[in-house]
Amino acid sequence: MSPSYCFYIYNTFYLLYVRFETPCGCSLNDEYLEAQVQGSRQEAEQGDLVVLTAGDKELFMDCQSCFKAMGKTAFFLGDVGYATKTNLILNLIKGITLVGLAEGLSLADRCGISSTDLLNIFQLTSLNCKYLNDKAEMIFKKDFKHVQQAIEHMQKDMKLALDLSDQMKQPLLMTSTANEVYKHGRRLGYDGFDAACVYMRTRH
Repeated sequence: MSPSYCFYIYNTFYLLYVRFETPCGCSLNDEYLEAQVQGSRQEAEQGDLVVLTAGDKELFMDCQSCFKAMGKTAFFLGDVGYATKTNLILNLIKGITLVGLAEGLSLADRCGISSTDLLNIFQLTSLNCKYLNDKAEMIFKKDFKHVQQAIEHMQKDMKLALDLSDQMKQPLLMTSTANEVYKHGRRLGYDGFDAACVYMRTRH
């Protein structure tokens, strides 16, 4: 491989193993930049992604114009593998939080609490962040066809986070439970819908 050769991979599954083997059998001493992105499909269209990178720092600096075109900021996190691990950790936090939101809204529905009142109160509290607010509105409308992150992709990331936790011998009890909730949602036939559809699973 030429010393000037570089490539980018955004596939989460593959990058978990990049520390052990890279395409074409290249050495990790070659110029290599791992890149992951945080953000929804809408944020991607608006150029508001957060780019997480690891690997060759000089290459990271050379790619600043690319990162500015696709996102609002880019982070260099160190050796190859750290971008993927950071991305998985952020996604497991999202995944666990979304299951909590879905179960809370399901309980509110069972209690006969007005969804309009609940959403108004929700938006006036410290819970009101863009991610949860968008998911709450999806759930209230029961419209999961406008996909920001498909349920199968969410469940894949939860599973990969659990695989990483096995390597690190770090218990992830909430992640394990949330993963089962997403699997149940997929079993009910919700593949291709936004992960917020996990709310429908909480009603069965």
